[in-house]
Amino acid sequence: MSNIIAIVGRPNVGKSTLFNRLTESRKAIVDDISGVTRDRHYGTAEWTDRQFTVIDTGGYVANSEDVYEAAIREQVIIAIEEASVLIFMVDVTTGITDLDDDIAQVLRRSNKPVFVTANKVDNTALHSEISTFYGFGLGEVFPLSSMTGSGTGELLDEIVKHFEDIPEEENQLPKITIAGRPNVGKSSLVNALIGKERNIVTANAGTTRDSIKIHYNQFGHEFMLIDTAGLRKKTKVKENLEFYSVMRTIKAIEEADVVILMIDAVEGIESQDINIFHLAEKNKKGIVILVNKWDLIEKNTQTMKAFEEEIHERIRPFTDVPIVFTSVLNKQRIFKAIEVGLEVYKNRSKKVPTSKLNDVMLPLIEKFPPPALKGKHIKIKYITQINATSPMFAFFCNLPQYIKDPYKRFIENKLRENFDFSGAPIQIYFRQK
Repeated sequence: MSNIIAIVGRPNVGKSTLFNRLTESRKAIVDDISGVTRDRHYGTAEWTDRQFTVIDTGGYVANSEDVYEAAIREQVIIAIEEASVLIFMVDVTTGITDLDDDIAQVLRRSNKPVFVTANKVDNTALHSEISTFYGFGLGEVFPLSSMTGSGTGELLDEIVKHFEDIPEEENQLPKITIAGRPNVGKSSLVNALIGKERNIVTANAGTTRDSIKIHYNQFGHEFMLIDTAGLRKKTKVKENLEFYSVMRTIKAIEEADVVILMIDAVEGIESQDINIFHLAEKNKKGIVILVNKWDLIEKNTQTMKAFEEEIHERIRPFTDVPIVFTSVLNKQRIFKAIEVGLEVYKNRSKKVPTSKLNDVMLPLIEKFPPPALKGKHIKIKYITQINATSPMFAFFCNLPQYIKDPYKRFIENKLRENFDFSGAPIQIYFRQK
């Protein structure tokens, strides 16, 4: 399982600002009005060569004062269950509130590492104010200014010490995860594939809770199917569905080799689909897009092409991804989805011999060399594939620092054209020769 950091706390203490800083994004909407966080808030981050996922829980609280406190408590319980490490954020300028006390009480009962983080310590005068938070009885308090970034390094140094080292699984079978928003037909697909009513399927979004692994071995195909399915055992938490399903999806994606992302043809590709797509891409997983409920769409000769173009537009720049149109209800092309998934698995683990790589790529590079910068000409001498779980290439040259992103994309496109890495994210490094 992956290492997940969940940032918990009451509204308006600065959770989103810290999330943006850790994930180096501007994804969260940040404002002084409490409860403006609405985006699907999860991203990947890295510290001292350790990769992890960060969740800003603020994005999952309904915007009405009366349900706030219950929803926040519920989220903290889910985060305790699912995350590896919890950051409990408080505001040094307001001190301890009743809701902070409530959250601390829940956290004290957990057996997960909790880091009390006093935010908005923007000057040394405020530093002495943090002592009040030792009253929670949760150990060390970390002063932080998520606005300027001071204190984040010290916090992360301590956090990564609590990460588990994820052992490589011995199981060599391909692992395919079916992911997507609630109610797109994930459980129905699993049932159709294995020919059993394994999962409870209803028209209510979110009947599926825990991810389950199914050993699939029929029709000449063998792999592990990870379905974010199975009913939830613990009924203590009333339900914070979207937040819970996101936590589960992240874990299932990070366990997978290939992610089959299911999209609802009627609703089209939505922002949460794109979030799931980018999360899979960032984690270097193979990706297949499966458009379900295609039977409900009125079609002409251009419908499929237009739909594909819209998907490509939304998922740029990584568009070399197979798209399969299906109707799980009518069992249309469901096995095609699996076949394509297994092809993507092969593409992701494909190794290109060094001699072939150089024979094909060096003449192309000679024909279209990197643009000269400041009068200096860049010469790429040699290429090799690095041994890794997903396609990774090193290009040795005289001035790697002068190669810009557009040329990197040109190189990636040429690799894809010549060696078929459909569905697999590619990493390219330029190194000093």
